[in-house]
Amino acid sequence: MNPADATPLIFDASWSDSQVMERVTTIADGALADAAYRIDHEGHYPLDLMGSLGEAGAFAAHLDMNGARYGLALDAMRAISRRCGSTGFLAWCHDVCGLYMEQSGNPALTGTVLRDHALGLSFGGTALSNPMKALAGIEKMLLRATKVPGGYRVSGALPWVSHIARGQYCGAIAGVMKDDGSRSHEIMFLLRFTEDVVLRPCPEFSGMEGTSTWGVRLDDYFVGEDTLIADPARPFISRIRAAFVLLQAGMAVGVTQGCIDSMREVEPLLGHVNQYLHDRPQELQAEYDELGARVSRLALTPYDGSKDYLLEVLDARTQGAELALRASQSALLHQGARGYLMHSAPQRRIREAHFIAIVTPAIKHLRWEMARLSKEEMPA
Repeated sequence: MNPADATPLIFDASWSDSQVMERVTTIADGALADAAYRIDHEGHYPLDLMGSLGEAGAFAAHLDMNGARYGLALDAMRAISRRCGSTGFLAWCHDVCGLYMEQSGNPALTGTVLRDHALGLSFGGTALSNPMKALAGIEKMLLRATKVPGGYRVSGALPWVSHIARGQYCGAIAGVMKDDGSRSHEIMFLLRFTEDVVLRPCPEFSGMEGTSTWGVRLDDYFVGEDTLIADPARPFISRIRAAFVLLQAGMAVGVTQGCIDSMREVEPLLGHVNQYLHDRPQELQAEYDELGARVSRLALTPYDGSKDYLLEVLDARTQGAELALRASQSALLHQGARGYLMHSAPQRRIREAHFIAIVTPAIKHLRWEMARLSKEEMPA
């Protein structure tokens, strides 16, 4: 074979959607599927597989520099989540961190730094669970910033932040405090996990233990201009919010498809009695296909700033979480006792689906936002 015709190992923007999906699916259906039990039960953090998925293009497609192919990014996340929901969540964390970096417009966070992130040569997550709820009025902002020469000093603690470790980074938000103790505005920045950042183990969760989730403590952590994503942060969050939420649909549809796979797996043996169950595989597949088409349409305009568009994104994300819950329960019922075994895929997906329902924005948060937007004009 002519060396010039050899298939490149690392993603570039000239790859077609089908080329990316072929590579991502090969990893997901092979090495990732084999590792799913270890990730779920032993808390293995699969950075090796994340690196391979990055080289295959799983984390680059949605970026403007690669054509803003959100549909492809969602398809890649679906293929990953179909085999392992924890790794699907890591993919979402990684994708939105890349989104923050590129949309910041900060030269220190783009260029080679962003390219390495998109290719899985470096790793970063997101610490926006608390800020998203704080900006919605659900809880208090936990990080506080004070203006100092050359930047800000940030202090506070976050209870859990995923896809982080020493030498990695994440997007974070802090409220900037005035002398009287009130908050003037918020900043968003890239938090690098250097030695002066305290990482604390979290309590053991029922699932998602392989996502490298830690409690984070900052004491006078310096944020310079080279790590600022947005100042002020609210206009930036308003601009990327729909894309942030829409990308999570990839997790929901992937876990749902995995559940349907488990139901079909036992049809030859148990179909004669499973026919009396609700939420049969063909029914769930029809709902899955409808949701997939809806998400694909929304993925064409991820930066549509209209209220109607945001409402539909929030509704699709809610639909995905609810469908994953129903599909995971039905998969266990279809498989019966074999699905209740600790090592079974349906048992794992029950916990993955519950995570999709509670991760920020949770179903209750999504409904809160939809109710607010339906009654009020969207805030500036």
